[in-house]
Amino acid sequence: MPYPRNDGPDLDDDGPLDENASYRVTASELRSFVERIERMNADIEELRGCRKEVFAEARGRGYDVKAVRALIALRRKDPAKVSEQEAVLHLYREALGDV
Repeated sequence: MPYPRNDGPDLDDDGPLDENASYRVTASELRSFVERIERMNADIEELRGCRKEVFAEARGRGYDVKAVRALIALRRKDPAKVSEQEAVLHLYREALGDV
């Protein structure tokens, strides 16, 4: 779906840019969207910092963080797809004599 172009006048708090347009752009609504997204971005950065601290704590307790990350990635996947992937990997390793 193409986005409407904004080739018109400056944003206006009181109404649309073009009376014939099928959409309305107001400065207050746009500001609200931008500010909400900015708050979400700040929350995401805070969570990334918290996640980094948890990984550092796990590393400090002797866990292999790379393996923990791989485990987290596996838990996100569909169990049937994980089983299928593991079966194919096992088959290939057998074919190469690595098992």
